[in-house]
Amino acid sequence: MTGLEKAQAILQRKNGKRLATLTAYDYPTARLLDEAGVDLLLVGDSLGMVVLGFPDTTHVTMEDMLHHTAAVARAKTKAIVVADLPINSYDTPAMALDNARRLIDAGAEAVKLEGGIRQAEKVHAITTMGIPVCGHIGMLPQRVLEEGGYRKKGKTPEQASALLEGANALVEAGVFAIVLESVIPEVARHLTAELSVPTIGIGSGGESCDGEVAVITDLLGSYPWFVPPFAQPEADLSSSITQAVTAYRNRIQKP
Repeated sequence: MTGLEKAQAILQRKNGKRLATLTAYDYPTARLLDEAGVDLLLVGDSLGMVVLGFPDTTHVTMEDMLHHTAAVARAKTKAIVVADLPINSYDTPAMALDNARRLIDAGAEAVKLEGGIRQAEKVHAITTMGIPVCGHIGMLPQRVLEEGGYRKKGKTPEQASALLEGANALVEAGVFAIVLESVIPEVARHLTAELSVPTIGIGSGGESCDGEVAVITDLLGSYPWFVPPFAQPEADLSSSITQAVTAYRNRIQKP
């Protein structure tokens, strides 16, 4: 299937079986997740923290995203591969389209960008050229510095109304899905009911959206230094890695 066909298949899942989405940053992880039946693989700019060791996503460059997108794309997955446009890579519609094309050339099948109304023109510029776009509203990690931290969104009627207005602008511009990050559950449920495209939640309540996205290191327990309060680890790989390396060291260094 082409990227457009995969995006259309995701769109048709609205009100159907919930969408399972995970981040992936390398070839073997992408293969394993795809073989396990994940619907969407997100090459997220979260790699800035869990792979590259930066304090937030604002340090991630297009070169970083191209490198990791190409690695994930080599897995030739059934899941649609969505790549984040990093900060300052979509400041204008022309820039957004140019960098979206670069990610597609690297192997992505769709791109994702953050923001609502002020990004609609950029989304339209990309989708008009046949490139699928996933939206992202609510808490926007690329704006963490200007907002002074990570905060829940939708706490007031005004915030909830602005989220819906932004989401509708993205839908009109042609997105096939929208990530809702750190939106309070009742507002996430309302948005999900109102929108014609699937919503994919993270930190927005377990059953509030048409699907969920998790950072793979949170799911596997392989990044123990920071675990978001909403994360639900299914494994503890950090302990397993420590035990394996300790056993290896003891075997090599035995008297």
